[in-house]
Amino acid sequence: MSVPSTRVDAIPVRMIGLPAGRIDLRDESRKTSTTVEVAAFDLAPYPVTTGLFAAVHGIAAPDEATAGLPATEISWPEAVRFCNLLSDASGLTPCYGIGDDPDALDVTCAPAADGYRLPTEAEWEYACRAGSLAVRYGDIDEIAWYRENSGGMVHRVATKAPNAWGLYDMIGNVWEWCWDIYDPEVYGPYRVFRGGGAFDLPRSCRASCRRKSHPTFHIDDLGFRVARNRQGG
Repeated sequence: MSVPSTRVDAIPVRMIGLPAGRIDLRDESRKTSTTVEVAAFDLAPYPVTTGLFAAVHGIAAPDEATAGLPATEISWPEAVRFCNLLSDASGLTPCYGIGDDPDALDVTCAPAADGYRLPTEAEWEYACRAGSLAVRYGDIDEIAWYRENSGGMVHRVATKAPNAWGLYDMIGNVWEWCWDIYDPEVYGPYRVFRGGGAFDLPRSCRASCRRKSHPTFHIDDLGFRVARNRQGG
């Protein structure tokens, strides 16, 4: 699959409409499960690329060899700011109000805004599974870049098989930030990221696997993809 142009005039980015449904979120540490209703929403088919990230920030574009790689070394506040910039560039209403709290606890999300945002954790797992109840939505070598086949590096997005809803790289390649705080009583402001990365073993590359860190955390296999509220229903 060819990756769409990342010129600013190519914004808005391609999105896939997902139906409403429900998802059972499993907390493996507490051995609990919660059923969450998910409204219909739109999700990008793959993580934000270095090319799109550069275009939205108005900085020099990466070369052709790297423009299709997922953007990494991105903190949670940087991902939120990107969503607002992409919304502005696309003529949409930004979702986020952003303050100066070092823990990012003052970031707010306007529930009715039509701009780009991070998916919630429930939306992310619901989209990842695409109706599947299996550990992952396909054979790991067919759907994911992970420790045993990545060669120790992230790869161009959308080069492995998608899930049933046409979403690529939901498992493997890069972890993806979600909106949610992981467990405020235990971990304070730590935010959730999902999906496993290019350096992970199969156990971390499962639809239910959760990780967390401080919002300022950034590393070479952590990125994000964008979501939008479904407009008109």
